[in-house]
Amino acid sequence: MEEEKRFSPQDEAFMRMALALARTAAEEDEVPIGAVLVHKGEVIARAYNKREQNKCATHHAEILAIEEGCRTLGGWRLPDCTLYVTMEPCAMCAGAIVNARISRVVFGVPDLRFGAFGSLFDLSLLPTNHKPCVEGGLLSEECLSLLRAYFREKRKN
Repeated sequence: MEEEKRFSPQDEAFMRMALALARTAAEEDEVPIGAVLVHKGEVIARAYNKREQNKCATHHAEILAIEEGCRTLGGWRLPDCTLYVTMEPCAMCAGAIVNARISRVVFGVPDLRFGAFGSLFDLSLLPTNHKPCVEGGLLSEECLSLLRAYFREKRKN
């Protein structure tokens, strides 16, 4: 019930979009992480992991969504944006979020191995000139279930 109080129905709808993208990633044999970037209530970018497909270490869902958002808004700053992502961003993605001046990040499941917004360390606590509002735990069970199913299948092969 706490999740209902912390997150709005609109937050849940955007995270469900990110989950759909994560499912697409899994279907394409990518780690199932999806991201949706919203500017003033409008979706301006959608992405999912494409590291294997594009053979590029930086092609995380968050980075691809940020790049698309920059093209959409016509600049490298993304104020008044919320990034919805199914898993807590890593250090690379958290750095890009801070540099892009994204106002808010909502993630599903914590990343205990690489999470840079509270799990492994918290980049938002460092003395940078921009500090996004970070909220975790939205639809965490669904996000975790998708990741577990993907890695369970990978271990079979």
